Amino acid sequence: MPTLSSSSTTAEVQAAFDDSASYAEDGDLAKCRTFITACLILLRRTAKRVAHGRMRSEVETSPEVLRELLAEARKWLAARSGGRVIHPDLRDLRC
Repeated sequence: MPTLSSSSTTAEVQAAFDDSASYAEDGDLAKCRTFITACLILLRRTAKRVAHGRMRSEVETSPEVLRELLAEARKWLAARSGGRVIHPDLRDLRC
């Protein structure tokens, strides 16, 4: 997966979003992180509604859908990476 940054084009971010959307099916933490980054960039870059010309061709993207996908990805990642409490085995400890 390529690293996304502010210099990534919108087409590159959209491609990374699509390519990493299968993170859950693949069980891939790195894909999930890429998906989260792509969601964050798309949320910032995406206009809700764009209209062109006299024919009024419109494209609408829902930031709410991106936010929902982002929340799901963060929850999935948190459940599978760290966040676990490890208790040490103190049975043989003598004071």
